[in-house]
Amino acid sequence: MTDETAGGPPADAPGSDRPARGPRGPRRGGPGGGAGRGPGGGPGRGPGGPGRGPRRDDRNRNAGPEERAEGELVDKLVAINRVAKVVKGGKNFAFAALVVVGDKKGRVGFGHGKAREVPEAIRKATEEAKKSLVRVPLREGRTLHHDGNGRWGAGKVMLRAAPAGTGLIAGGPMRAVLEVLGVSDVVAKSKGSSNPYNMVRATIDALKEQSSPRQVANRRGLKVADLVGRRKDGASLGEVPAEG
Repeated sequence: MTDETAGGPPADAPGSDRPARGPRGPRRGGPGGGAGRGPGGGPGRGPGGPGRGPRRDDRNRNAGPEERAEGELVDKLVAINRVAKVVKGGKNFAFAALVVVGDKKGRVGFGHGKAREVPEAIRKATEEAKKSLVRVPLREGRTLHHDGNGRWGAGKVMLRAAPAGTGLIAGGPMRAVLEVLGVSDVVAKSKGSSNPYNMVRATIDALKEQSSPRQVANRRGLKVADLVGRRKDGASLGEVPAEG
């Protein structure tokens, strides 16, 4: 077949300035035009970039925050571990979560939960923490009434009351417990194990020893004004004489 029969003038015909070339293949490119371009305007691009689909900027949208508010209570995830149970056929893996819960007004509790999935373990730990809430008396709603020490196993902690403006000087699991409790001025120190479970239990143990002037006055048969007045004069609560 010649070029005449193919429907075009011959390559060497007079007046033809086109070079001789073979038959054309299928035209490349999409609606955007250009070599291999799609709607994105770039080589091989889609709406989200080179060779990719739509962008996934919300890929972490479903990840729950570390601290969540549920009504009056605030729960905070302290630690999460993957645990394994050895069985005859191999190992069964699960997750263990440690959560502290408080209302930031003097109540705090902790819980531990295990499940095959992380959200379920956190839910179990949160439900257990809500059942173990304890009330801690706070001075002026910002600090502790007096110093205290707590211990659980190898975990030993020390808590000290601080004046206004000191801030929350604590770290790790102790800070999480004090934050959900609602303390804003305190100095804390861990002197024992760094295991988060022991540290949380030791911190709760130290907080349970806190006593308010009203509780001390009722126990000693005194008036609250007498105890507070002595404290402002420089005397400690331990130097208040008991009547009777």
